[in-house]
Amino acid sequence: MGSSGHPQKGQDAQRQLCTFYVEKQLYGIDVTQVQEVVKFMPMSRIPLSLPYVRGLINLRGQVATAVGLREMFQIHGETRAESMNVILKHEGALIALQVDEIGDVMEVDRRDIEQIPTTIPTSIRVYMSGVFQLRESLLCVIDLSKLFINVSEAV
Repeated sequence: MGSSGHPQKGQDAQRQLCTFYVEKQLYGIDVTQVQEVVKFMPMSRIPLSLPYVRGLINLRGQVATAVGLREMFQIHGETRAESMNVILKHEGALIALQVDEIGDVMEVDRRDIEQIPTTIPTSIRVYMSGVFQLRESLLCVIDLSKLFINVSEAV
């Protein structure tokens, strides 16, 4: 902060993302939306739910809907036995995103966000807000409002 108590120029352009992998692709979610990251937990199945709604998780007395991003994004391959849960809180609802591996918290400049390439499948693109070009890979940023709307309609 500057001496006047206002953020210095460029500070509000920075954004921190909690990153994780599904298959070998790196994804990110605004860190302010992440409540915690936990190991895979037992869950109760929800009969007749969509394939990506994996079940309900009891998280210290709170119920979270477990969502398999691999299934939601229609990525083929087997879910890892030791997948992780990224717990998100949005308007009082808890969602546990099941991912293959947790990455780092990355700080990116909002001005560097790029449009979503058409080479990314539509099944993934519909949940994204943009991408950041990293040295050796692409960081796909998930738009939580789109994700939550779809999950709330599925449950």
